[in-house]
Amino acid sequence: MATILSVSGSPSATSRTARLLRHLDQRLTAQGHEVIPLNVRDLPADALLGADFRHPAIVRATALVERADGVVVGTPVYKAAYSGLLKSLLDLLPQYALTGKTVLPLATGGSTAHVLAIDYALRPVLSSMGATHIVPGWFTLDKDITAGDDGTLTVAPGSAEALAQVTDRFSAALGGRTTVLAATG
Repeated sequence: MATILSVSGSPSATSRTARLLRHLDQRLTAQGHEVIPLNVRDLPADALLGADFRHPAIVRATALVERADGVVVGTPVYKAAYSGLLKSLLDLLPQYALTGKTVLPLATGGSTAHVLAIDYALRPVLSSMGATHIVPGWFTLDKDITAGDDGTLTVAPGSAEALAQVTDRFSAALGGRTTVLAATG
């Protein structure tokens, strides 16, 4: 199956975006893919902000992108755009780092006013980086994502179904199974 890099562009340690991505990672793993999570917030700030292309953590992140067949990119929406943290990583990747990749863009936010951020902010940069196939993404309202104290994640039924569909389309584009054998939430 495919190798998938699952990138969270959230700066928050208690991020609903990152938790949602890790939830979807489980679904993709159950479909036979190797999923590698990458939380951009874990990369050194000095390397990101100082554009240190040679920093070992940036070199490793670049190698992960290169190795991946597919990339899931998740971001919270701020001011109708993807996070500055995600931008700082994307700026350090080679111009055509996504050439030959299938990409699933996902976003979270507090208002439906930001629903077009995927198509008008994120999709153009992913395309400019050479993504071969950007599957339809999904915007999830913050209120539809509930994180339990025990680490569990609950997604409102309508959003959960939509996320399952876009995740399965992404998996199918990578040549994966789209039937999950065990319930994954």
